[in-house]
Amino acid sequence: MKEIKQWYDSDGITFHSEHKVQFSQSDSNKNLSLYEILKVTSDMAVEDYAQRGMDRDTLTDNGYAILVSRTAFRFHRLPRENEEYVFTTYEEKAEPLQLVRAYEFTTPDGTPLITGLSSWILVDPEAHRIIPTKKFDMRKPVETSKVHDCKKYGKIQIPEDLEKWDERIIKYSEIDGNNHVNNARYGAFITDAIPEKFRKTAFTDFRLNYAKEAKLGQKLEIFGKINEDEKKLTIVGKTEEETSFESELYW
Repeated sequence: MKEIKQWYDSDGITFHSEHKVQFSQSDSNKNLSLYEILKVTSDMAVEDYAQRGMDRDTLTDNGYAILVSRTAFRFHRLPRENEEYVFTTYEEKAEPLQLVRAYEFTTPDGTPLITGLSSWILVDPEAHRIIPTKKFDMRKPVETSKVHDCKKYGKIQIPEDLEKWDERIIKYSEIDGNNHVNNARYGAFITDAIPEKFRKTAFTDFRLNYAKEAKLGQKLEIFGKINEDEKKLTIVGKTEEETSFESELYW
């Protein structure tokens, strides 16, 4: 049986982890699903911090919670069922109110599969207030940034003439330890809402912004728009007329 390895570069912040795409992680096209991409990136960001002495309980004890805010990915080629890949993540120079994290999925020989960037907010778990990143004193701040082959996370322009594409009631199995929908589950919500004619489309880029967490028992209505000129799907989720998430998929 092959040993699954995790390791850091000599800088102490670039974290690598070996993975294999399992059957249950694959979509109907035998590619790593959007839900699993978000799950891997989130889980490995948490694991990186845990291995550096900042697991979730320790962060909470020190008055911090870290929540993903915005993500952006470029799909060079999605990992396939039974394919091995190396996942890499590291922090970059923080913005005043957001931590910044980069992601890379590559083949074992280094060929790019997925490139990504995300921003995370620091929150006081008791007062539910955003904490400026300069006050996060549990690790040495990173002062460098790189150029990445993907779109930048940021504001998503929402068309006025969205159409309702789907709806669902938030179930107990979708709730995580923060008592709201786990961030990766939105990948499943978006995938379920995609029109049938796009289910086999090889999307090139994806952006997702989290606005307001969905909670147990809420009805999430999902709206969308096809823009043939820009080769883009815009997909928005709302609860009780309040926006929960906004996303874009490009082909």
